[in-house]
Amino acid sequence: MSEPEWLVWAREVQAIAQTGLTFAKDPFDRERYEMLRTLAAKAMAHGSGTPIQQIENLFARQAGYATPKLEVRTGVFDAHNRLLMVREVLDQNRWTVPGGWADVNLTASESAAKEVREETGYTVRITRLAMVLDRARQGHEPPEAFSITKMFFLGELTGGAPATSIETSEIGFFARNEIPHDLSTGRISRAQIDRLFAHHAELGLMTEFD
Repeated sequence: MSEPEWLVWAREVQAIAQTGLTFAKDPFDRERYEMLRTLAAKAMAHGSGTPIQQIENLFARQAGYATPKLEVRTGVFDAHNRLLMVREVLDQNRWTVPGGWADVNLTASESAAKEVREETGYTVRITRLAMVLDRARQGHEPPEAFSITKMFFLGELTGGAPATSIETSEIGFFARNEIPHDLSTGRISRAQIDRLFAHHAELGLMTEFD
């Protein structure tokens, strides 16, 4: 795990506090969990240099049993075995494969297809689940405040036409030796792109997980 220990500890304390506040009935227990949440915010603010009020507001919005957040991304290839990629406006126009947070009332695969359509203008049929990975274990930068599970699908083009969105500034298909160097490293890594190419080339590969 490449993340700093202070982040791992602060994230775990926040999760304990969030879950405790969800189930605790005794007012004294709730007060202790609120103190734990404040302690986690202080640790994360100190380690990250982020104003503590910003961290406390972020933590206060979390409710329910603490579980990892779910991110979906899709490897879509054209007839020339080139990978569909987009420039992410929110990350200095760096390149990644289409994706984002999974949506409520949609399955993970439905969310993945929706993200492709919204970010690129293309419609796809999701064909396989290639990888299920913990973001923190993959060396993504910058680190995130919460635990995140990343699901990588493969999708087959079924229609549509290229179109950017409020989230994307450019769309393109790239061969394996043409992948842009300015990747959105918080969303995708070169190793993950290589694995998407491998899954596209070999249909019998099993889903990878960590």
